[in-house]
Amino acid sequence: MRILLVEDDLNLAQFIRKGLKEEQYAVDFAADGEEGLALALSNPYDLLILDIMLPKLDGLTLCRRVRAKGNMTPVLLLTARNTVETKVSGFDTGADQFLPKPFAFVELLARIRALLRRGGPQQLVHLQAADLKLDPASHRVWRAGQEISLTNKEYALLEFLLRNKNRVLTRTAIIEHVWDISYDPMTNIVDAHIRALRAKIDRDFSPPLIATVRGAGYMLEEPEPPA
Repeated sequence: MRILLVEDDLNLAQFIRKGLKEEQYAVDFAADGEEGLALALSNPYDLLILDIMLPKLDGLTLCRRVRAKGNMTPVLLLTARNTVETKVSGFDTGADQFLPKPFAFVELLARIRALLRRGGPQQLVHLQAADLKLDPASHRVWRAGQEISLTNKEYALLEFLLRNKNRVLTRTAIIEHVWDISYDPMTNIVDAHIRALRAKIDRDFSPPLIATVRGAGYMLEEPEPPA
């Protein structure tokens, strides 16, 4: 999952980014509202985390402009002003949730999970293709009943492939969702991680699930059931 964090408190932003990356989220960052708006409108995010008190463009205006463009990405507002008036203003701009400062990181994670589940109940259950199964809640993976140990990035890559199974994913799309905007799309990091993932979930099992689509990217294929 790819998150945009717009926060002008650099110490807090660094703390949030570090914690979210440890939870396998790809996180882009902006320190002011204008930069945040530009990123929000030019990249596909699964969640926007916006501080309300931002330089250049405040979080409420940022949220309103994002919604005016038809972008319905979930928005979590961070605010030091936990008043009814602030919440009403935020909801009127199209925000989905508020989190008052200061907050515990575990509460931030809980609110993020709740907003990311908004897309539908299918995100709560295991992701599966053939005998490959992934549990998003526990971050565990099995193939043919055998548990497989993955690195954080291998897990995030596999989850993205499973959530988009039978769809061709370009290297750029994979980088944007599994890594973040700071990675060069010309790097071979995707190919290297695909090779490592195949070695763990395909090499000793049948049928192979990760397909290379020449000139396009990669796809995790759901095999046709036997007739």
